[in-house]
Amino acid sequence: MLKVKDAQYIGDYRLLLSFNDGTRKIADLRPYLTGEVFGELLDMGKFVQFGLTGYTIEWANGADLAPEFLHDIGTDAPLGTDVAAEPSATYGKTT
Repeated sequence: MLKVKDAQYIGDYRLLLSFNDGTRKIADLRPYLTGEVFGELLDMGKFVQFGLTGYTIEWANGADLAPEFLHDIGTDAPLGTDVAAEPSATYGKTT
């Protein structure tokens, strides 16, 4: 079962995600922030309020995305990709 092991905000609605299969992906979530629940996350203050559940990320408003979806839409993170100078803003458990 695919799981998100770590998630860090890197700017512009993008997250650096580490998965339990050893891959690291950059997921640009901006195109998916529509509708009643996900549209709320266009407010950057709300977007950065995320944390890890047992297998994926979840936002403070209860929105979550399947790890398989995040893996599929993500692009491979180049070696050396690290978090920008701005630390990730998360709630709850991050590892």
